[in-house]
Amino acid sequence: MSTATFVLAATSGDVLNVIAAFAGGLFIAGALVWAVQFGMRVQDRESPRPRPEEQAHLPATGPVREMREMREPDEMPMPGDSRERLMPYQLHPAASRRGKDQRRKRWLPGSSGSFGGGGLGHV
Repeated sequence: MSTATFVLAATSGDVLNVIAAFAGGLFIAGALVWAVQFGMRVQDRESPRPRPEEQAHLPATGPVREMREMREPDEMPMPGDSRERLMPYQLHPAASRRGKDQRRKRWLPGSSGSFGGGGLGHV
């Protein structure tokens, strides 16, 4: 084989690689254009965004604030009672009484902070 044949074979391989890369780039660009057009069609079918006058507004009294308070625990029957097991619909609603002590309960210093964690507990 002559040197010209090797140069021609190497050049034709390079040309094929360039053509394949160009075709792959065109394919990817076409897929991106199709995806954008598809997204625009889907967006056109959605309901329109609300206008500024349709947006929610603050009440005249101002923003609503969260109210925190400590509640008294609701009494539950002990397991040793002669009564039958309570069903969920027999439990009291969440209308418990407001507690006398409104200070927030905190972990004691030196306690483990978890049940059965092996800490010093309530000292």
